[in-house]
Amino acid sequence: MTPLLALDHLWTAAGCDPAALDSVSLPGDDPGLPSVYRVGTLATATIGAAALAAAECFRLRTGCRQRVDVEMRRALAAFRSERYLRIDDGPPPALRDPVMGFYETRDGRWIQLHTNFPHHLAGVLKVLNCANDRAAVAEAIRQWDGAKLDQTLAEAGLCAALIRSPREWAAHEQAKAIANLPLFEIIRIGDAPPEPAGRGGADRLLAGARVLDLSRIIAGPVAGRALAQHGAEVLMINGPHLPNIAPLVIDNGRGKRSATLDLRDDAGRERLRELVAGTDVFLQAYRPGALAARGFGPEALAQIRPGIVYVSVSAYGHMGPWAQRRGFDSLVQSASGIAWTESQAAQNDGPKHLPCQALDHATGYLAAFGAMVALARRATEGGSWHVRVSLAQTGRWLQSMGQIENGWRAPEVTYADVQDCLESVVSPFGVIRGTSPAERMSETPPFYGRPPVPIGTDSAEWE
Repeated sequence: MTPLLALDHLWTAAGCDPAALDSVSLPGDDPGLPSVYRVGTLATATIGAAALAAAECFRLRTGCRQRVDVEMRRALAAFRSERYLRIDDGPPPALRDPVMGFYETRDGRWIQLHTNFPHHLAGVLKVLNCANDRAAVAEAIRQWDGAKLDQTLAEAGLCAALIRSPREWAAHEQAKAIANLPLFEIIRIGDAPPEPAGRGGADRLLAGARVLDLSRIIAGPVAGRALAQHGAEVLMINGPHLPNIAPLVIDNGRGKRSATLDLRDDAGRERLRELVAGTDVFLQAYRPGALAARGFGPEALAQIRPGIVYVSVSAYGHMGPWAQRRGFDSLVQSASGIAWTESQAAQNDGPKHLPCQALDHATGYLAAFGAMVALARRATEGGSWHVRVSLAQTGRWLQSMGQIENGWRAPEVTYADVQDCLESVVSPFGVIRGTSPAERMSETPPFYGRPPVPIGTDSAEWE
């Protein structure tokens, strides 16, 4: 599958105007990174779809079409934005806890632990009854059968995944539950009069659009960042008690303001309801049903704010036995056969992940794409909308694109190789050097209008 065919698939599935595809160019070919999967096609198509949807919002408001160009090389740099982040010309920031990774089990299987949050690490060490040391963890895991440990950790609310082959995953109940779901869903959930996607000047595509970003780590924040680079006012809302990963706060906080609200208390929930009344896009990446239990499900918010676009990002999808299971990009790769396939192709001794967090980034851009398609529908036909995406569904699409023989032999792309894809900005964290928006747009070039700020810097209110 080529990037243009992949973009055509997304555009057609969303019911968008096919004439817009005449205005897009996606140069480049896989493999752009060492992988047997078409990661470059995934990156170029999803970023291109989001950019083209933004351009359509602009056309509906101004009548002006524009060119959209996404070079695969730049798209792949954006898909590795956290890897290329630098602060004050320092070393690459640490993104992973030392215990995180692959371990062999007693029955010759492999399991991946995800221990980047301190409470997840503490929980894993408690289950394993061992010290906070990689060698001690490895020895403890060798006393467990893989499937039993996978189940035990999941039941404890911890983050792990047994390494499965694609065939083994296809037979799993969770894979069966989402097998017939589309890659993304854009569902009308209420009536409302038409209103424009943005209300600002002609220099920014989404100027005047307000986005509440209730997400952390990569997928959801990338969606919010993509909307911010096109001019939306994006306000991140974090819980003061929730953990974060500092470099990701910086990388994905560009273009956004940041406030905290505690949704465990009445005052925090009431303030969020007040913000919702003035928002256009409500973006959340909590586990399915978690926010609805506090009164912030899509239908409830459509009552508070008719015309809202509610975007839900999840790990394993909103249906099936794993809908409530905690998950991250690397775990979905491990569970669904991607890590197994990469390892088999490269003849590795153990599992091997993709060369970037491709499921996270692609799902983030798909979420932004869905949000802007919904905003365009709201502009023409009105209504409130619910957009749903998941890492597992994105992974299934990547797997469906086929593989590249010896793609894993492609050369690595270093920090020095992507200097022309980076930009610098002064921030409260220091001088931040990070990837610039990958898309080139002829009339309204995307950019980040704000530097990243520490969590809770801003008040929980619209400007």
